Amino acid sequence: MDEALLEAFRSTAYNVCIDTVSWATIRVDLPLPSALVDVVNGRPWAFITAWNPQARRRPPAENLAAQRELLGELQALPDCIVLPAIGVGNSGWSEPSLFAIGPDVATLDHLARTHGQLAYVHGEAEGAATLRALD
Repeated sequence: MDEALLEAFRSTAYNVCIDTVSWATIRVDLPLPSALVDVVNGRPWAFITAWNPQARRRPPAENLAAQRELLGELQALPDCIVLPAIGVGNSGWSEPSLFAIGPDVATLDHLARTHGQLAYVHGEAEGAATLRALD
């Protein structure tokens, strides 16, 4: 992944919909926002998407189908909680995403690779959000 794309990932606002009126924004290298600490309840979490694999735009219908597939895969995991989310970059780019609570890194790596993603944001409990770049 080139440096410009890496910087785009790092500077993105990772917004999570907590309920019908409350949102929280995750930033790479910063602790989980306090509004999400009780929601994750000490568990691992990830901000992940199936949109635009390999950071290349594709038709909305294909993105929606892939996102529905990823959502189904996450919901099928035992004890996984999934919240709607959206990543918003500095350039105006945005991408619907999912905030998954519970899956381990191996499972998340597999799902991200299956859906052609270059990276996702991950954390443990209230610790710092990390950008997990995949090879």
